[in-house]
Amino acid sequence: MKADLYKLDGTTAKKSVALPAGIFEIEPNDDAIHLDVKAIMTHSRHGNASTKNRSATRGGGRKPWRQKGRGVARAGTIRSPLWRGGGIIFGPQPHDYNMKVNKKVKLLARKSVCSYKAKEGSLAVVEDLKMETSKTKEFASLMKGWELDGKKVTLLLSEKKENVLLSGRNIPKVTICLAANASSYDLLDNEVLLLEKSAIKKLVEVLS
Repeated sequence: MKADLYKLDGTTAKKSVALPAGIFEIEPNDDAIHLDVKAIMTHSRHGNASTKNRSATRGGGRKPWRQKGRGVARAGTIRSPLWRGGGIIFGPQPHDYNMKVNKKVKLLARKSVCSYKAKEGSLAVVEDLKMETSKTKEFASLMKGWELDGKKVTLLLSEKKENVLLSGRNIPKVTICLAANASSYDLLDNEVLLLEKSAIKKLVEVLS
């Protein structure tokens, strides 16, 4: 499997880059992708919704009136869920949404996404980025030269490069993250997956 190589002058190189078969040519596993992405989306939920039940509602320490003789329904507390200002029945309470996924399944999910991207032709490689200043205009001109402007792109870096991160953060639909930290959702949520040439080696180290 090979991918196009983008040069830093905004053009595409005549030669392509070979991709490791163990990551970009496996048989994708849809179940692994589903489980991992579902877990990632679930973990993003805060779970801080909270309501007061009858024990947490203010008032109602004594019986409002006697049990019999008034000609009205019985009542034991004004905190009853049937009363205005009373507690909530089975309302949401704070809790976490943790969902466990095995490490091997996570690895398989990321490899599967990479293989899908390579087969679809929605994966490209760029020469290692070197930016002396953090200018959005400079980064945008590179994207335009590669004919990626307006597309949803995820750029994987081999290491943290402050100027690159600052230059690309204000461009709509562009996400920049480290290859070692990229989740299956990061790899999947784009039209084009763009890797630095040295980031391929980093992916091999992480996913092998």
